[in-house]
Amino acid sequence: MVDKVDFDVLPGEVFALLGPNGAGKTTTVEILEGVRRRTGGDVRVLGRDPSEDAPSWRARIGVVPQTTGAYLDLTVREVVEHFAAFYPAPLPVAQVIDMVGLTAHQRKQAQHLSGGQLRRLDVAVGVVGDPDLIFLDEPTTGLDPAARREAWDLVRHFADRGKTTVLTTHYLDEVEALAQRAAVIVAGRIVETGPISELGGRKTDRATICFSASGPLDGLPLPPLPPGSEAGGDGPDAGQVVVHTHHPTEVMALLLPWARAAGVRELEGLRIHRPTLEEVYLQLIKNQEKGA
Repeated sequence: MVDKVDFDVLPGEVFALLGPNGAGKTTTVEILEGVRRRTGGDVRVLGRDPSEDAPSWRARIGVVPQTTGAYLDLTVREVVEHFAAFYPAPLPVAQVIDMVGLTAHQRKQAQHLSGGQLRRLDVAVGVVGDPDLIFLDEPTTGLDPAARREAWDLVRHFADRGKTTVLTTHYLDEVEALAQRAAVIVAGRIVETGPISELGGRKTDRATICFSASGPLDGLPLPPLPPGSEAGGDGPDAGQVVVHTHHPTEVMALLLPWARAAGVRELEGLRIHRPTLEEVYLQLIKNQEKGA
């Protein structure tokens, strides 16, 4: 069940819908796709109510679910040709098969494909109609790293053509690589929506600078730091110094001559870290569950 879910997807963007299992992602997407009836609220997809399921509207939608199903004795080419026939202006079948990397297997029966190859076929089925809006539900599940990158290129290909994509995935590196904005849904409610770089306050969170203060730097006072910066004492390892700051570039400009003056040309173990999308995402979920 979802409650008061509210977000907009902008034309031409890749929009990610994130959340733990059971959060309401599938329910939300199925309502948007017109395959599940909502009990209330107002929904518009490409300017129409998806519950009307008009044929002209349906032709503009592409859906890649977690699994499309088994095709048994049909070959890859026959499967794609079959689904292409449902659309008024599909992409050329050979082009779609090539786009998903199945040209070498187009005469192979689907039942003899590997799990990753079947996933590529699912993607081909979802995009063969040249849709304006594509729903991708866990599109790279079961793919090896190289195949995942090829799937990413396919998403970028459609984005470059001005298509809009709604992506659900548990791979947050995928979200960072592909999406411009995201919504996080927890227990049926949207807890935050925004640009990937700003979710959970990422844009304003302080960076952490960490390095080893061994040798000549051991016990040496740090230079005066910019306003809003503070030294956090020893890091997780003995002899490490941690500085929290909104101005990491400015702090580094002070630390480098400070170290050189002590005869140190390289700050050992230097790391500059900002909160990752995964860290922010997990914290949003944790905060919501605490307040539930």
